Parts: sequence; structure tokens; C-alpha cells
Amino acid sequence: MNLSETHTVPKIPAPIRLQEYGVGIFIAASTKSALKKALKKNLIMVNGIIATTATLIHGGEQIELYIPKGDSTKRKLVFPLKVLFEDDHLAVIHKPAGILVSGNSFKTMAKALEQNIRKSNLPDTTIPQPVHRLDYATTGILLVGKTSSSIRALNKLFEEKEVKKIYYAITIGEMNPRGKITTEIDGKKSESKYTISKTVPSKKFGKLNLVKLKPKTGRRHQLRKHLSGIGNPILGDAAYGIENLILKGKGLYLHAYSLNFIHPFTNKKVSFKDEFPQRFKKIFIPKNNNHHF
Repeated sequence: MNLSETHTVPKIPAPIRLQEYGVGIFIAASTKSALKKALKKNLIMVNGIIATTATLIHGGEQIELYIPKGDSTKRKLVFPLKVLFEDDHLAVIHKPAGILVSGNSFKTMAKALEQNIRKSNLPDTTIPQPVHRLDYATTGILLVGKTSSSIRALNKLFEEKEVKKIYYAITIGEMNPRGKITTEIDGKKSESKYTISKTVPSKKFGKLNLVKLKPKTGRRHQLRKHLSGIGNPILGDAAYGIENLILKGKGLYLHAYSLNFIHPFTNKKVSFKDEFPQRFKKIFIPKNNNHHF
């Protein structure tokens, strides 16, 4: 075993379980699932004692992460990202299509963050970490925490549905101008609201609609499944599209457009937008200058 990283816990207002406190404090186990794995493998010690998922942190402890020999990563990822906003607590990043947010792949948003974001000046600065997910093929706005307390606070905002998300998609076919879809996904309650912003005729698809989407829940592939379920799949969706109406090679026309929430440290309302990708603009040419795009 090699001692990989150490972390000294500052004063904290109330005891917290290590598996919650420890998210984002170690480079080698930066996500919730990686931290749990490390705990299960007895790779984390608190004040020299092997920690478990039940270990409580009170403040002032020394946390050590050990990595089995031969586990160190050799290749370094170089991947420039567009930063839309950052302060000492959080950052807002544009996620391109064709990259995972996190996971075991060599190329992920999580692994590219550190080289693109300024290190926070706050005492609990840590490895920047995405606090929600976007699909591999989805483009758009991604929220990132830069300190341990910010990662926890932002995770909580998402859990409590305090972050208002707006997506835009291009869908195929005739559809009602607005609607609410409440079909269950994987046996769980799910809700998405949609409004058509614009429709253009299309030789291949009949009609293409620019649709504004407000997901109330955050199930896996929710918007894709919901739109496909009402017979209006998202353009370019190979998984949930209609067989002879799949646009190949252009990617998925689903874009995470904006996030609105109360900043957990300034208590001010914040609103972030990530403008439409070029391929959206190509389909919906503006009629006048005051249009969105």
C-alpha cells in the first residue's frame, strides 16, 4: 500500500458521516461511489484507524487515503473546456457532446476540470467535481463544486429539487403546443413539461420542433424516453428514435440550456445559460434579431 493523500478536517458545525464529508476531498476517490469503494476496501484511515461507512467526522481529524501499489494512472488527460462562470465556491462549464461527465473512462469531464478551473482560495478547497449528470451525447450547462462544503451544498440543492433546469431539444413530428408527460420510468414517478418554441417543415421528418423542456424529476434518459413515449423522439436519438427516422452521425439534439438556483453561499438568485449549439442554429434560422438564436 502507498499513502496517496492526506486531508485534515477543519472545524465543522456538526458531525457528519465520512462517506458524505469525504466526497471531493481526494483526487483518487473524488466521487461518492469511488469513496464508498475505498471505504469497503479499507483504504481510508481516520486518525490511524481504518474507517467504515459508519465513521463520523467531528472536526480536526487526519484522514488518509491509501492506494494499492501499481494503481497510479500514467496518462494525463489534456482537454480544454469552456468555463461560463466561476467564483471561489462553484463553476459553470459547457459540456460538449461525446464525453462522459464522470466514470472510469480516461476522458471524462470530471478528470478535465482541474486543468480548466482556478483553484479556490477557501480553506476547504478540493478537486472540482460535477454535482449532477448529463448524458454522454447531451451538450450544455454543467455545475461544478470547488470546495468540500460547496459540493455538499450543491448536491443537497439537487436532491431537494431546488435547481430549476431548462433543456431544449429538437423533436420530430406533429405535437401539441405544450404538455406534461408523467409516464413512470423504471417504475419511478417522473414528470417533464414541454412547450414548443418554434416549428419548421422538414422533407425527411415532416416537422421539426424546437421544444423547451422542464424536467421536474431527474431519471436516467428521462427527456429522451418521455418524448419518444409520446411519439416525438429527439432528433438524432439512436436509442429511442423511430427506426426509419433516425438521423445518423450528427449527434443528439438535446441541450442543457439553463440552471437557476439560490447560490448556497451568497444567498443570491443566480441564473446561468449556455447558448444553443451551432447545429441547433442551422435548423432554426432567426426571423428577427431579438430571437433567442
